Amino acid sequence: QVQLVESGGGLVQAGGSLRLSCVASGGTFSRYVLGWFRLAPGKEREFVAATRWNYGITYYERYADSVEGRFTISRDNDRNTLYLQMNNLQPDDTAIYYCAAQPRFQGGWESRQDYDFWGQGTQVTVSS
Repeated sequence: QVQLVESGGGLVQAGGSLRLSCVASGGTFSRYVLGWFRLAPGKEREFVAATRWNYGITYYERYADSVEGRFTISRDNDRNTLYLQMNNLQPDDTAIYYCAAQPRFQGGWESRQDYDFWGQGTQVTVSS
């Protein structure tokens, strides 16, 4: 069983930055597929970014088009922590942000159905 706890959300003005954290417990963190999703009012939960082990010493990353170039996903395997650095935040980024984990890559990493474990979410609000 994997438990995930997010933190770092808050209120920020447009153009500002936030860094989200997600601490995981249980399993082999370094091998997890890890993702960030967000849920905005009136919308479905959408993919933001993900990282997965490339069976070597580095990790693949993938981003939604809407955040490419502004958000950066990273992981600290020694601290069992996933991060999402968010720069140049815009009001459309307002949402509850969730981290998600899947212990083993099974062919997909951009859909909610690709992940078995979820955090409780952290609210990000961007004012104009």
